[in-house]
Amino acid sequence: MRKAIITAIALALPTTLAAGPMEDTIAARQGYFKLLGANIGVLAAMAKGERDYEAAAAQAAADNLVTLSNYRLDHLFMPGTSADDFPDKTRALAKIWDDLPDVQSKVADLNKAALAMQQVAANGKGEMAGALGGVGGACKACHDNYRAK
Repeated sequence: MRKAIITAIALALPTTLAAGPMEDTIAARQGYFKLLGANIGVLAAMAKGERDYEAAAAQAAADNLVTLSNYRLDHLFMPGTSADDFPDKTRALAKIWDDLPDVQSKVADLNKAALAMQQVAANGKGEMAGALGGVGGACKACHDNYRAK
């Protein structure tokens, strides 16, 4: 077992050393959005009936969305980390950096939608599904403007 762990570390080391601050920033940004997506996915699956509605799980996902939407994203948008700079690694459009205040306002809109979701997530599938539209709309507003297809 010890030999397998040492081998895995040795194989991963060149990749880790090759990554620089730009790649690390892209990875961190993508990780943040994956966390958002994972929590929205829980709620969406319940709303679509692909997963049984569970009040506690819906509330946890909504609480996580509020926490994530309160997160300061400034360091995740390092200049030079757009799809123009890293076309195979990110879909972040360069125009993000031309209008960061608009991006920040869209994150604030996501926070408002997440807070609304948090208030009703445990009240039943209908109310939770109704609030999900606001969350999805906030995500779409940013994706439409700032993410490559």
